[in-house]
Amino acid sequence: MKALVLEEYNKLVYKDVVDPQAGEGEVLIRVKACGICGSDVHGMDGSTGRRQPPVIMGHEASGEIVGVGGGVTRWKAGDRVTFDSTVYPLDDWYTLKGRYNLSEGRQVVGVSPLEYKRHGAFAEYLAVPQHILYRIPDNVTFEQAAMVEPAAVATHAVRLSGIQAGDSAVVLGSGMIGTFIVSILKASGATPVIAVDVDEAKLRMAAKYGADITIHSGNQPVAETVRACTKGRGADFGFEAIGIAVTVNTLIDSVRKGATAVLVGNVTPTIEFPLQKVVTGEVKVQGSCAINGEYEIVLDMIAGGALKVDDMISAVAPLSEGAEWFRKLYNREGNLNKVILVP
Repeated sequence: MKALVLEEYNKLVYKDVVDPQAGEGEVLIRVKACGICGSDVHGMDGSTGRRQPPVIMGHEASGEIVGVGGGVTRWKAGDRVTFDSTVYPLDDWYTLKGRYNLSEGRQVVGVSPLEYKRHGAFAEYLAVPQHILYRIPDNVTFEQAAMVEPAAVATHAVRLSGIQAGDSAVVLGSGMIGTFIVSILKASGATPVIAVDVDEAKLRMAAKYGADITIHSGNQPVAETVRACTKGRGADFGFEAIGIAVTVNTLIDSVRKGATAVLVGNVTPTIEFPLQKVVTGEVKVQGSCAINGEYEIVLDMIAGGALKVDDMISAVAPLSEGAEWFRKLYNREGNLNKVILVP
């Protein structure tokens, strides 16, 4: 089969590789669409350490089942499916407690840290365990289904926060995940929803997806502006969707005492942290990791029209042109949002 392989850092090659096979409890999927995640772009240059080459990246995908392994009974050839980006063991303590995203030994599709290598969906075919599959509703396209993974990450963060209708929220970072957080917050009844970024185009998209207020962090003092919009106290809930020190610190400055700050971005492994402000303000800091059962929720929202994803898709291109689209995203050319590659 053909695949887009990260042969070495900053070198993507479209080439022939060995076809995968469906093992026990697995299905073989013909990939129909796979989105380029920001983590793939950062992983391409080795900065995250989670894409050790050679590896086939890609985890935001959808496709059609073309074969099943032994023990598969609920799925058959021809089923339209998407799948969780996390491959988790069913007998793990965390999985049995309903928190499979924290399970020991979990792997992420298309990721290759030192501990494991699991090839992903920038390829014609992919084999995955049946227990991470989700059926695509008839009125949802393969391209729309490839958007479920980032939307589910955002939905998990919002659900984990415990936010209620009428609570105020600020979102630092208006990229893909941040904009979906804005949309889910708005659907949850949060008000006002404040989006913060340094990119005007991203802020316009955040406004389109439900942000009541947008703040350009290069032109306005963020914390002061947020307080002015929230009765002088600061936001009840904050979400950071970048993962660098400056935005985490800005988030803590922008929420009120007793608030909840949800950290979603994880570009950098360590940061300087405003410990005294968190302690003296009794700010609850909540990490949010991946997805824990939100796929079906997001698929239903897309199918029912409650969550729009089409406007976030900047381009649909052949997988053979993937290296060039990675280059454009890496260099931030053309205000691109989601680029979907089609084998």
